[in-house]
This record gives sequence, C-alpha cells and structure tokens, in this order.
Amino acid sequence: MQPQQQGQQPGQPQGQQQGQFQGQRYPILLSTMNDLPGYEVVRVFGEVFGLTVRSRNMFSTMGAGFKAMAGGELKGLSKLLSDSRHEALGRLSEEAMAHGANAVLALRFDCNEIATTASEIAAYGTAVYVVPHTQR
Repeated sequence: MQPQQQGQQPGQPQGQQQGQFQGQRYPILLSTMNDLPGYEVVRVFGEVFGLTVRSRNMFSTMGAGFKAMAGGELKGLSKLLSDSRHEALGRLSEEAMAHGANAVLALRFDCNEIATTASEIAAYGTAVYVVPHTQR
C-alpha cells in the first residue's frame, strides 16, 4: 500500500485528493452502474437523493410556447433542465458525503411537472465507500 498524502482518505489512490475522481466535476464519484470496475465496495450507506424544484418566469414560458409552435429546440427550457440536473447532483453528493460515502452507484434521475408551472428533478442512488482493488 502506498503512503497516504495529506488531505487524502484512507484507501484512496495516491495522487487523488479527497473528492477527485479522474477530473469529475462533483466532489465524489457518481455512476449509473451497479458496480465499479477496478474498485471494491467496502461499505454501503444506503439510498441518498438530491432534489430541486424550479420554474421559469412567465415571459420566458410564453416565449417557449411560441417557439414550440414553430418547432425546434427550446434552448431556455433545455438550459433550465440541465441546470436543475446539476443542482440535484450537487445535493445528492452533499448528502452522500454527509454519510461518509465517497461514491454513489446506481444513479438515476426522475423528473415530474408540478402544477404546469414547475419541474421537479430528483437524483437518487446508493451511497457507498469504494477502494481500488489494489489498496486492500
């Protein structure tokens, strides 16, 4: 086993500070897979989720309605949903880390409309602690 660097969690690969997994933008590893090649799950913390509810302003919604009649991408709504997913993933990451996890596996999204004025985005998965197979 390689010596641990300052700020590094036990069992974390050398050269990766806490929260860094191959340049990923979130503070922990997020994966839609049920397992993680090259890693072993050593602890399961259970289900975690991140939730956000957002609405667009009235004028933007009207503009999207006119654009929908003409056809084409509704860029404002696409940005809203993309931003909402990132916010939900950030909240999911925070909850998982609060449990002591360094990864979330089996990540999924759910999206619902609320009263035709807002969208709910939920990100959920299983919070786990993983270590590389070589560091046991």
